Amino acid sequence: MLRRRGARVAEIFIIDDHPGDRHIMAEALTGAGHQVRQAKDGVGGLALCRERLPTLVVTDIVMAAKDGIENIRELRQVAPSLPILAVTGSEHADFYLNAINLLGADAALPKPFRFDQLVQAVADLLNDSQRCRLAGGKLAEIPAE
Repeated sequence: MLRRRGARVAEIFIIDDHPGDRHIMAEALTGAGHQVRQAKDGVGGLALCRERLPTLVVTDIVMAAKDGIENIRELRQVAPSLPILAVTGSEHADFYLNAINLLGADAALPKPFRFDQLVQAVADLLNDSQRCRLAGGKLAEIPAE
C-alpha cells in the first residue's frame, strides 16, 4: 500500500454500470490520492481482479451483467480479507443496505452520497489494520466467464 502525506493510498477498483456514478467515484477517490481503475459491470470487475488484486473494491449491488452480490461472493471465496464497499441506488436500497453483512461486504453507502462520505468510508476500511493488504496479487482462482 502506498502512503501520501501520512494517509494510506490504495489501488481501488470501482465496479458500477452507471458511467456517471463511476466517474464521480473515481474523481473523489483520485482526488484523495488513490489509484483508481474502473469496470462497467461485474464481469469486467472480476476480470480486473484476475489481472491484479486491488487494495479495496467499491461495487454497485444492482447491475445487469453479473451483479454486485455475485461479485462479492466470488471475491470472498478467493480473497476473504479484501475490503469491499457496496453502493446502491436501487429502489430496494434499504433491503440491500440492511443485509450488507450477509452479502459479504464490509460497509455500504446509499446513492446518492457526497464525495466526503465516499472518501471517509474508504479511509475507514483502509484504516482497519487487520483488513489492509498490499495490492499486487493475482486472483487466478476466479473462474473466467
